[in-house]
Amino acid sequence: MSDDELNKSKNNNFLTTVYIKNMVCNRCIKVVKEEFEKLGLTIMDIQLGEVIVKGSLDQFQIEKIKTILEENGFELIEDRKAKIIEEIKLTILGLVRSDDIEQSLEENYSDLIVEKVGMDYHYLSTLFSSVENITIEHYIILQKIERAKELLRYGELTLSEIAYKLGYSSVQHLSNQFKKVTGMTASQFKNITDNIRKPLDLLS
Repeated sequence: MSDDELNKSKNNNFLTTVYIKNMVCNRCIKVVKEEFEKLGLTIMDIQLGEVIVKGSLDQFQIEKIKTILEENGFELIEDRKAKIIEEIKLTILGLVRSDDIEQSLEENYSDLIVEKVGMDYHYLSTLFSSVENITIEHYIILQKIERAKELLRYGELTLSEIAYKLGYSSVQHLSNQFKKVTGMTASQFKNITDNIRKPLDLLS
């Protein structure tokens, strides 16, 4: 086997993880998958926030990836701290939007984030606040209220059911946070038909 063939073989056995900012839904996964395939990259795994591709990436490929991501509203994450921040956000997003939440998770978010990211919560909290200018706790509230807005628009659940689904201790607790964040009651929001929701990646 020649040196070129040997290097090619080694490269094919190598996997590269690409971290991406602003991937917040299944549609995002679909778009990124399609764009990576257009670049001729072989995707081994893809989920919110990251793509694992076969082989290593040269600088030309990295620049192409940056360009196609930016064209679609995403961003390549190269900084280690930025990767940690994005992992925290995606963990919170997954918890808030899960259909399996039936009990209050308010007191457990920190434990779940630590378990997912694998770092001390105090460090993660300090890092998140310094970079995002918002605490993890407040970011969780924003995501929960945005999810409540979405569920209210669907009209399939009562406010009491939404409060329970999102892990609030009571309807009043949800109502208070909803008004504090949006400036209106849940009922007022529900009656506004021309409301424009904020993109999930801009909630900070």
